Amino acid sequence: MPKIHVCPKDLLSVNLQGKVYIVTGGNSGIGLITVQQLVKQGAQVILACRRLDQGAQAKAQIDSEGYPGSVEVMALDLASLNSVRGFATTFLSKKLPLHGLINNAGVMNTPSKKTADGFELQFGTNHLGHFLLTELLLPTLKASAPSRVVNVSSCFHDLAMKREGRIDFDDLNFERRKYDGWEAYAQSKLANLLHARELAARLKGSDVSAVSVHPGWVRTNLIQFSMPLFMQNYILRPVLRMAGMIEPWEGAQSTLFALLSPTVPENSGAYFSQVGIYRSKKHNEGGWPMQSPNPQASDDVIGKKLYEVSASLVGI
Repeated sequence: MPKIHVCPKDLLSVNLQGKVYIVTGGNSGIGLITVQQLVKQGAQVILACRRLDQGAQAKAQIDSEGYPGSVEVMALDLASLNSVRGFATTFLSKKLPLHGLINNAGVMNTPSKKTADGFELQFGTNHLGHFLLTELLLPTLKASAPSRVVNVSSCFHDLAMKREGRIDFDDLNFERRKYDGWEAYAQSKLANLLHARELAARLKGSDVSAVSVHPGWVRTNLIQFSMPLFMQNYILRPVLRMAGMIEPWEGAQSTLFALLSPTVPENSGAYFSQVGIYRSKKHNEGGWPMQSPNPQASDDVIGKKLYEVSASLVGI
């Protein structure tokens, strides 16, 4: 198993007082670790999540640690564009700066379902919800620069259980082809990567950086549609760990590096990968940054088209 990439300790001690971040899906897993670390360093963090009760529990846990920063829970359902707009309106009404938007929340290998707006659930949640959120918050990110957008993608944007990641513009929502949960996941995660790449090109000169990250194969609730959580967390945990599964604090390392490293702005648009599983074994050790082996991931024509199509789909 390749060596896990770890964020340098000096970055995890930088004073972030006065900085404001939004973390989607911050109530559990990688998102929760990210929120905790930012608050530990003094930041003000908006924990955006769908399950407010879990968000409140996460806030209580973080508050009890006595960190210098603060956390506020706000409702956000990425599978509803109305919820995304409502969240953005509420946040903007606070007149806060925004130094980092961490598009972390997501679903994986779900049954065939639609979002509230009729999009395939994984493409709609993982990509379109975050796309709209980012667009609505861009003016504030620009006004608060230097700032960053971090899209949490996956090595499965390349191959997801042997399904190649590709953007099918003729059938983004699986209305013509037979639905496949892994194929849909791969498409949505490739969209995350392409979104960051195209966003970086559009933001050139603005001092707003945009990157995508692969956190690793992390022990989180994301697997719930593929395996019972008790199997992952208890029965098979030792075996899965030996096979390469890592813990949430390890999975948050790529996100934290992308947020905090001074080297990131010069690599805006890049992909930062924890160890992973790719079509080519030489890529499995990852890299900060790393060139994806998926040919569509570096196709700027596809990236531009996806951006334009996404803007149209979300009504902007």
